[in-house]
Amino acid sequence: MRIGELAVRTGASPRSLRYYEQQGLLVSARTPSGQRCYGDEHVQRVALIRTFLAAGMSSRTIARLVPCMKRPTMDGARRASAVMSQERARLSSEIDSLAAAREALDHLIEVNRTFMADAADAADGSGAGGAGGAGGTG
Repeated sequence: MRIGELAVRTGASPRSLRYYEQQGLLVSARTPSGQRCYGDEHVQRVALIRTFLAAGMSSRTIARLVPCMKRPTMDGARRASAVMSQERARLSSEIDSLAAAREALDHLIEVNRTFMADAADAADGSGAGGAGGAGGTG
């Protein structure tokens, strides 16, 4: 398949695909006229590259994993294993931070809902704007 079809099938722009090639993340065959030619396996490779990039991995880090994905060797597997372990630890730390931020937001959402409910009840009950002391939230 040509670069345009790979772009459509993966959601990556042709420019991104060319960048992946420049960075050594993707290798295409060439037609006699020099056009890039990709196989079905490239669809999965691009999906993996995009997943890693979206997770914050640099193209340099991903490139260190490519040899292990293409033709594994014991040496390459050892090097890739170290990189994968480092990236996994980094992702776990980010996930923990994101979970803590979500919990903080959940708490603020609940405080806000309680405030709005108390304010609405106070407005319905007195009609004089008596929501000033609505549970000390806000």
